[in-house]
Amino acid sequence: MALGILVAGTSTFIEPPVLGKVEVPAYAKWSRLAIKQTMLKYPHADITDYLHIASDSKEEMGVEKFRLWLKEGSREFGVLVTVVYATETGKLIRVEFQELH
Repeated sequence: MALGILVAGTSTFIEPPVLGKVEVPAYAKWSRLAIKQTMLKYPHADITDYLHIASDSKEEMGVEKFRLWLKEGSREFGVLVTVVYATETGKLIRVEFQELH
């Protein structure tokens, strides 16, 4: 019994390793908007893939480009979504869609 107390008394708690912080990309806000707007434009399609293509910021405007792959029934197609926003205020200016064939 004394051995059980001795062993129990010497056990130590080992902390799990701390995982690094996951950085949220600068374009995350605009990717969510691009997905939402695509879902509104193509309400009967499922988004099956997503890719952030490019970022471009000028003094007054920023541009984020995304390629989304959609499936609507038996039709599969890509859509290039361009989000244009004011860099100073972060306000949305426009969203453009271009179907890719």
